Amino acid sequence: MRPVPCSSDMDFGQSNLFGYIEDLQELTIIERPVRRSLKTPEEIERLTVDEELNDIERALYLLSSGQDVQGTSVVANLPVLMRQNPAETLRRVLPKIREVLHVAGVEMQLTAAVSFLTVLQDESVSIHTYSHSFLHIILQNLEHRDAGVSNAWLETLLAVIEALPKETIRHEILNPLVSKAQISQTLQSRLVSCKIMGKLANKFEAHIVKREILPLVKSLCQDVEYEVRTCMCRQLEHVAQGIGTELTKTVVLPELVELARDEGSSVRLAAFETLVNLLDMFDSDDRRQTVLPLVKSFCEKSFKADESILVSLSFHLGKLCNGLYGIFTPEQHLRFLEFYKKLCTLGLQQENGHNDNQLQLQTLEQEKKYISVRKNCAYNFPAMIVFVDPKNFHLELYSIFFCLCHDPEVTVRYTMAISFYEVAKLLNSGVYTIQKELVTLLQDESLEVLDALVGHLPEILELMINGGENSGSESKLLSIPDLIPALTTAEQRAATSLKWRTHEKLLQKYACLPQIISSDQIYYRFLHRMLTIILTNNVLPVQKAAARTLCVYLRYNRKQEQRHEVIQKLIEQLGQGKSYWNRLRFLDTCEFIMELFSKSFFCKYFFLPVLELTHDPVANVRIKLCYLLPKVKSTLKIPTDKHLLQQLELCIRKLLCQEKDKDVLTIVKRTVLELDRMDISLDAFQKRFYENDLLDQEKERQEHLLLEMEQLEKEKQQNEGRSANVNDKIFEKKRRDNKPSSVLVKSMTLSSSGSSSGASTGKEDKKSKLVRSQSFNTQALHPRYSNIDNKSSAAGYTSLLSGMGKGCMLSFSDDSFRTRSTGNSGNATFSSSSSLIASRNSFNSDDQKNNGNKESQSRKMSIKNRKSNS
Repeated sequence: MRPVPCSSDMDFGQSNLFGYIEDLQELTIIERPVRRSLKTPEEIERLTVDEELNDIERALYLLSSGQDVQGTSVVANLPVLMRQNPAETLRRVLPKIREVLHVAGVEMQLTAAVSFLTVLQDESVSIHTYSHSFLHIILQNLEHRDAGVSNAWLETLLAVIEALPKETIRHEILNPLVSKAQISQTLQSRLVSCKIMGKLANKFEAHIVKREILPLVKSLCQDVEYEVRTCMCRQLEHVAQGIGTELTKTVVLPELVELARDEGSSVRLAAFETLVNLLDMFDSDDRRQTVLPLVKSFCEKSFKADESILVSLSFHLGKLCNGLYGIFTPEQHLRFLEFYKKLCTLGLQQENGHNDNQLQLQTLEQEKKYISVRKNCAYNFPAMIVFVDPKNFHLELYSIFFCLCHDPEVTVRYTMAISFYEVAKLLNSGVYTIQKELVTLLQDESLEVLDALVGHLPEILELMINGGENSGSESKLLSIPDLIPALTTAEQRAATSLKWRTHEKLLQKYACLPQIISSDQIYYRFLHRMLTIILTNNVLPVQKAAARTLCVYLRYNRKQEQRHEVIQKLIEQLGQGKSYWNRLRFLDTCEFIMELFSKSFFCKYFFLPVLELTHDPVANVRIKLCYLLPKVKSTLKIPTDKHLLQQLELCIRKLLCQEKDKDVLTIVKRTVLELDRMDISLDAFQKRFYENDLLDQEKERQEHLLLEMEQLEKEKQQNEGRSANVNDKIFEKKRRDNKPSSVLVKSMTLSSSGSSSGASTGKEDKKSKLVRSQSFNTQALHPRYSNIDNKSSAAGYTSLLSGMGKGCMLSFSDDSFRTRSTGNSGNATFSSSSSLIASRNSFNSDDQKNNGNKESQSRKMSIKNRKSNS
């Protein structure tokens, strides 16, 4: 068929008209099969049901004369009928369903198995009535010729056994099971009997199991079909739990030993896995004399004659090694460790250039098997650390850890990323040895690996900083120099991919960085990036995650100039942005500000910019603002914020009077009613707002502390600059004077010592404050510090610093940053209230006087030096 040209190029002349008609005829031919597939009037008549029939009559009609799909719908609706009219359903509908199931297809059989189980779970009838009405139908369909249908009914029966009384189980299930498990029965019947016996072993006392069930178990373990032996072997674990330790040792263990030497590989595999799962039930003698030789035999044959067990062996090796740890000799301990190391590099010899022509060309199936083995080794790596002792990690397992983290297969690296946190916890103080691998996984080319690692990234980084050998260092990042580039690279790769959930998760976890790296590093490498994501990203959850993380960074930023710059950008680029989408994100950001900062902070910087959006030309912005207004009003304190309350009331009046959009006006009226019911907190503490006020006061204190810390750091830098200038002048003077007299030398010495002693005297009062100011980044977020102690004003800075850790920890979503605070979660940056500014001025007045004394003293000493020189 020819392509149809655009309307502007179409020629409706006689020469082209017939060509278009042919195309239309071809389209009608294509549509004909669709028309033929519609139902005929006779079919429609046959599918039509009288609307006056009730639910029971309709069900009976559809089961009797309807099509299969209609009968299946009735069976699927059986739980509803049982809830509405159980008596009539059991009397009329259920016998009809039992009759139809004899000739029903697979779909109706599967639906019936699910419906019967749902009726049991809904408890629509008593268990006695259920066993009388439904159990026989379930037992009749157990041996259906279709394996899927048989398994569906078997799952329903196993669930029913849990609820049935023992007498019913004995007469209806156990007694017929004796004949069903005989060798003369079909294979399907014997397989079903194996699974039922595993369930029944936990329903009766040990002596009943020994007398009536164990003989059948032994018979099925010796069945001529390997499928039956395999199935019964996997049920031995449940049988052992039902009969206890003694019978397990005398009955089950010998059967397992025999099955472990079976000619069928699937039987040997089932015996091995059952043996590992029952390891806790065997004493040390059984483990040493019976289990250990079997395990050694499995390990030796896995590389030679029985590779079928290799994958399972690699999966259970960690549990096996730790379960047999107490009976290993040093030689056996080393042998199992070497066996694990060999499995970790299985299939990589050829890639690494270590092939000595001993390995043949690997098939695709072998490669898949070897990948599964290495993945299982990665899964068992934490267990193997326990096996060798974390103290020996670097010597015994680090090389293997390196190989697994650099494995060419994504699934292996993904498993290592999942278990990385467990490895870090086990290593404890030795966690510094795996810092390079953390950076490697952060830079992995697969986003699946990154997503797996990010799940516990805050906890991992905290262990790296606090548990490493450099934990006592003032710098948080000395031990992981490549961490910041790795984190930025990971975020950029997530941003450029289509997996926005990974990007959102990453941004949420990055909110932990204030306790990991310094404020300046966050400001220059991460904070502006968060703002860019808010402005440019098109995914709403990602934008919100970036906005919250940005607020956290702003909360713990230590420079007022930087804070003001970020606040200004938020207001100008979001609140006053040209795009309504940015203005909506500004309101989202303000919600996070109200959650993380004090009320006074929000009122000073964001209250009026939020109210300006009442005049926004886009209705959606005004609607979102109306929903936010109750939270905005809750930040006010009377009488301090009385003028802001007047502004809020004025904006609401304008909205009521001038709003033309019906939807907005409806929400405004609803919001006004909610605002009228709200109570405004006062400057003084009120009993009903006590907890909220206490938390807000805590935020203000921490914001105030940030301001004072910044001031102390500035004064320290100024003092260091003055002492450096004095020392430079003295050095220059000594260099110019080729032959200085002893008097001049003595005078210069006295001068320099006097100035330094004067400066040191002035510094004594601030020494402890400055030290705490330097260490604020490491203390402000750490959960180990206690709440603020209000008992002693002399220890104000110590109490404030300790409160910064526990009183205001963040509560992130996805448990990315868990709080240990006694109150609600919150963050703060710096206070804007006049009372806090006044307290800061009074607090620093003595320090300013000391600075003035120091300056005057240094001027006097410099004048004396000039006079002595002249």
